[in-house]
Amino acid sequence: MNLADRLNEDMKQAMKTGDKFRLSTIRLVRASIKNQEIELRRPLQDDELVQVVSRELKQRRDSLQDFQQAGRDDLVAQVSAEIEIISQYLPKQLTEEEIKEIVLQTIQETGASSKADMGKLMGALMPKVKGRADGKLVNQLVQQYLS
Repeated sequence: MNLADRLNEDMKQAMKTGDKFRLSTIRLVRASIKNQEIELRRPLQDDELVQVVSRELKQRRDSLQDFQQAGRDDLVAQVSAEIEIISQYLPKQLTEEEIKEIVLQTIQETGASSKADMGKLMGALMPKVKGRADGKLVNQLVQQYLS
């Protein structure tokens, strides 16, 4: 079952069980997917679906940070619950150690040695971790190894 079908089935299940919060979260994700399909004028492929869901998750994480800094505990709880629901639709996330291994391997493959090679390295690295790692973390690790 692909991601779009899974979202549809989970939405139906949330309707049947009366889980309004889960239903609204899934609807928000599906609306984002639909907007992307309208923009591209075609149905999305599985990797594009993962990309849209990842973007939604990233937006929630950014909001969570802002709400925590502002002391908005009510919104922190809501966004945390949304993050938990949306995370279920993404592939298993890589650990920091796994990302470090992939970064080191890609550095060897590309021959990157300084920050000037960062663009080349990130270009080779991001397809390997796409949808499975936070881009900020990957960027931090790359900078750490290239400094």
